[in-house]
Amino acid sequence: MQMELPGTCRHELKYAIGTADCLALRSRLRTVMAHDSHAGAAGVYLVRSIYFDNVDDKALREKINGVQKREKFRIRYYNDDLSFITLEKKLKYNELCRKLDAELTAAECRALLAGDTGWMPQHRSELVRELYCKMRSQQLRPRLLVSYVREPYVYAPGNVRVTFDSQIRTSLYGRGFLPGDISDVAAADSPGGAVLEIKYDAFLPEIISCLLQTEGLRRQAFSKYGVCRRFG
Repeated sequence: MQMELPGTCRHELKYAIGTADCLALRSRLRTVMAHDSHAGAAGVYLVRSIYFDNVDDKALREKINGVQKREKFRIRYYNDDLSFITLEKKLKYNELCRKLDAELTAAECRALLAGDTGWMPQHRSELVRELYCKMRSQQLRPRLLVSYVREPYVYAPGNVRVTFDSQIRTSLYGRGFLPGDISDVAAADSPGGAVLEIKYDAFLPEIISCLLQTEGLRRQAFSKYGVCRRFG
């Protein structure tokens, strides 16, 4: 697949961690990192992502087969609030990633999910128009809703962002993608564990690297979409 990663790319590392490591790492990071302001007073927020794939499971198979350069499309909204919805394309090359996004209205999102795409070729966003072309050429369709609770921390030097994602759920056996029509089930192996994600620009500051040192912590390829597709 011929694909470039335009603009500034970020490093992205992922780890599946258990309850004990989650508690220890969270306690350490809080000494130097701040809560992301988007998390509000509770320090967490609910993320819902609607992933696109085709009948051949293109996105899933590229992940499983370890294709170095790949892309995926998703619609994302937070805390079941449809006043802010984004269409995202995530480009990945090994541990480097780049995310492009475009805002959708609730009406546009509902139309897309209902199969009404006639408005997309004239949309103001190039990304929306690109998705339309790939829905036509690759037969991409909304495939699955992935939900989880995110606890985010930020550190300005290196533009570091560390998140703990827990309570991963899937709508694999339901077709409801929006609030009021969602029927999902737990997808994580360990209910008390989390997915630790570390994102940064050119470098990871030594102080953060030291705080993240945990015995038995091993980097691994982890995909929430892949985990939620294990059942079908």
